[in-house]
Amino acid sequence: MSQLKVRCGQFSSPGVKPENQDAVGFHLPANPVLLENKGLGCALADGISSSEKAREASQAAVTGFLADYFSTPDSWSVKQSGAKVLTAINVWLCGQSQNFAHESRGLATTFSGFVIKSTTAHLFHVGDSRIYLFRGQDLEQLTTDHRITLEQGKQYLGRALGIDYTLEIDYRSVDLEAGDLLVLMTDGVYEFISDASLKNHLKQLQDPNSSAQALCELALNQGSQDNVSCQILCVDSLPKPQADEVYARLTSLPFPPDLEEGMILDGYRIVREIHASSTSQLYLAVDEDSGQRVVLKTPSVNFEDDPAYLERFQLEEWVGRRIESPYVVKTIEQKRPRRFLYYVMEYLPGKTLEQHLDDQGYLSLNEVRQLLPQLIAGLRAFHRLDMLHQDIKPGNILLTEEGGLRIIDFGSTKIAGIADIATPIQRKTLLGTKFFTAPEYLLGEPGSPQSDQFSLGALVYQMLTGQLPYGEQIAKVNSRRDLNRLSYTSVQNYQPDIPHWVDKAIRKTQQLNPQQRYEKLSEFEADMRKPNPVFLREQHVPLLERDPLRFWKGLALIMLFINLALLVILLQD
Repeated sequence: MSQLKVRCGQFSSPGVKPENQDAVGFHLPANPVLLENKGLGCALADGISSSEKAREASQAAVTGFLADYFSTPDSWSVKQSGAKVLTAINVWLCGQSQNFAHESRGLATTFSGFVIKSTTAHLFHVGDSRIYLFRGQDLEQLTTDHRITLEQGKQYLGRALGIDYTLEIDYRSVDLEAGDLLVLMTDGVYEFISDASLKNHLKQLQDPNSSAQALCELALNQGSQDNVSCQILCVDSLPKPQADEVYARLTSLPFPPDLEEGMILDGYRIVREIHASSTSQLYLAVDEDSGQRVVLKTPSVNFEDDPAYLERFQLEEWVGRRIESPYVVKTIEQKRPRRFLYYVMEYLPGKTLEQHLDDQGYLSLNEVRQLLPQLIAGLRAFHRLDMLHQDIKPGNILLTEEGGLRIIDFGSTKIAGIADIATPIQRKTLLGTKFFTAPEYLLGEPGSPQSDQFSLGALVYQMLTGQLPYGEQIAKVNSRRDLNRLSYTSVQNYQPDIPHWVDKAIRKTQQLNPQQRYEKLSEFEADMRKPNPVFLREQHVPLLERDPLRFWKGLALIMLFINLALLVILLQD
């Protein structure tokens, strides 16, 4: 398998100034796992010269970004990781600036940098430094100069780190090719070198360090009065995993045999089968060393030749090892060598919510209110790690004998950090149960935390009514036209005693447009406990204002009946 190989050269000089207020940095992890999961980083910053602390600001931005980015969870996407780190750096710079009485002593700087993960460059940009892409014979500026032009053509920096607590970061992703050159420059360089001159120089590049220095010296010779900094990164090769290589890695452990009571698998004695489906088996087992009761999950032989299934199964354990929540089932780390493909979870006596609803039919509003905070806390544990569960349904909620719950089954979980890595595997996007799946998935669109919110709202609806908010029609949606035909049925149709404002809260989670759902799950939880004033006002709004389409349809139907009645009367006369 080809690997990510790059050469990076950089040069930074004060030029004609007494102090260098620029900063440059590059980090290539030596650990191959970290390189695969997080990539490599390159950053450049130009401290604002009007600030006495410009040098400290630029150095803090570059060193902070390259240190903190690689400390973010590997489940986070590059976009989220970079944005979170830069936002934190910006807050720190703004906070330091408040310690000075005069604004000229503040800490402010531009920032331009990128992360290369797998075959993609992820760009982060604030200010007027630049990032270029040179490919073949073409030069493209990938960033926009954040400058404000005033009267008489005078320009000012419009955006930078450390200026304001509210930070707008330009983000862009670029698919890379072997042979690409990524070039970063401060304004002290690019303002004195034409694009034609830069292209000619890059065409002859051999050593990126020498070339970066040569470009800076050229800018100084052309009259630059500023600090000069340049970085050049050469992409020599990119990781391009082949299908057979990936399949060999996924099948390095064989499937376990059919397990029966009394059998021992890698030190686990099988007690009984808990559950079996077409996709997996669950067994109650005892750890022979510790005596601990555990659950073993084994893959189904139906998918022995399916690389997408094998990847998802192995990622279930990956997810479970990273989530720490009392409301999500725990995956147990195995200390003994494994001879087969399976993973181990904690054992919790209880039954699924699906089994409970089959026995009881539905739950009271108070019972739902007791479960909802636990469900939300469990989902937040996924969302904090930039994961989406994508299959919230009664069968994936375990009710424990102690009265708590656990979210189980990570087979449909989307991990943003893994999605950033190129693979020959054809990953499925629609994995959850259709009755609880957010409509955007049914249309082939990407999910978001609001997609899990839709599933949670449908789950709450079923707990209260034993029914589904859109009936079984939602499972038949294949187009936006099908989607527009769906009609939400009020909870009060099945449970008239449920308050109107509770139905409104659930209905908001069931909006077909994800942007119309709650921004935060905590808002849904609050509206399920106390009346939202907006919902109370809507209860008394005339139908014409509340739902004009429904009003006019109803009026047209009434007029039709009146006209038919008049026609009958006229015919009788």
